[in-house]
Amino acid sequence: MSLHRAQVVWKLETSEKAFASGHYERAHTLIFAEGRRRVPGSASPSVVPPPFSLADALDPEAAFTGALSACHMLWLLDLARRDGFVVVAYDDEAEGVLGPDGQGRMCMTRVTLRPRIRWGGARHPTAEEVEDLHFRAHEQCFIANSVKTAIVVDSRPTD
Repeated sequence: MSLHRAQVVWKLETSEKAFASGHYERAHTLIFAEGRRRVPGSASPSVVPPPFSLADALDPEAAFTGALSACHMLWLLDLARRDGFVVVAYDDEAEGVLGPDGQGRMCMTRVTLRPRIRWGGARHPTAEEVEDLHFRAHEQCFIANSVKTAIVVDSRPTD
């Protein structure tokens, strides 16, 4: 077992009256790596319109989507290495969907991973071997194993 920490810091910059009426800023800071990595955060502008959100900050839904994509990639790289394949580039244009669940609550209902992998080395995997790598990566992914969101891997053509 290992412990992973994140700190979220937010401060009211407007008046308490503005807060009570819902007219307050959602910008905040996410702090990782024992304070060494600071990331600007905000509610998504699709959820909270500007000026109360920041379009260029990381929103929780994008962070969730990115965490799933990164975890899948890290497992695939390790599994490919173990199987004797060399990955020289990996690019995933992942997409997460925020929508209502079966009870009408808003949640991340689906994340689609669209990885493009460039293979090096003398031996490249077959389409079936790539599919198997994605299957095993999904099965091993800590983040995917932690959520109920549908996760789809739409593997892109590879070199």
